[in-house]
Amino acid sequence: MESASVALIYIDPPFNTGQRQTRLRMKTVRDQDGDRVGFGGYRYRTELVKPKTAGTEGKQAGYADRFDDFLGFLRPRLLEAYRLLTPTGSLFFHIDYREVHYCKIMLDEIFGRECFQNEIVWAYDYGARATKRWPAKHDNILWYTRDPQCYTFNMEESDRIPYMAPGLVGPEKAARGKTPTDVWWHTIVSPTGKEKTGYATQKPLGILERIVRVHSNPGDLVLDFFAGSGTTGEAAAKHSRAFCMVDQSAEAIAVMEKRLQLKAERL
Repeated sequence: MESASVALIYIDPPFNTGQRQTRLRMKTVRDQDGDRVGFGGYRYRTELVKPKTAGTEGKQAGYADRFDDFLGFLRPRLLEAYRLLTPTGSLFFHIDYREVHYCKIMLDEIFGRECFQNEIVWAYDYGARATKRWPAKHDNILWYTRDPQCYTFNMEESDRIPYMAPGLVGPEKAARGKTPTDVWWHTIVSPTGKEKTGYATQKPLGILERIVRVHSNPGDLVLDFFAGSGTTGEAAAKHSRAFCMVDQSAEAIAVMEKRLQLKAERL
């Protein structure tokens, strides 16, 4: 790809959790002896859906999230991200508490500390609760720009969120809502919702839509080279941006092809 050709890069790389990231895919089948009761009192049984992607037969969908040299894995990719960004472009780097501090130091070296704009905390409330420490219910998104002063930031394009105490601001402001801060409360992708693709670690469309709308303009090129389920591509297409999605996983490519083709048909 040509240098200075991409207006916005969002990446959600593996988090180096030391575990295999998976998401089980289930379906329900009508069965009078089933383990679930549905509408009208009918009973259903749940079955595990095996992956159909070539080369994954009989395997649980997902990927191994363990690296001997995690920063060494990321560095050449982040150097390429720096090369590709336009003069007013932005990088959004999505990670969690395990590696965020080390990654920020590396990004400071590549982009310059003066080009660090925000750490966004995506907070959610879903899943198991730890009993020996405070449960970790947030991810970190680091925002860097190619230039420390001149960059795309269209706050007027952002969605608005409810006031926590609407009675204190009056009915007009309460109805309009407020602009987000650097803490984004947003649910994860529901395991039973229409948005889910079945791909492990899928991120919510609402998070990517906010980034795309505020930090790029219609017609810009948006890049995600850890594209996974293709959420970045859908957000870009929905808001009239071009997109380039990259992933080494055959499973991810299959999910994206189906998802983005459906999006193209709707458009």
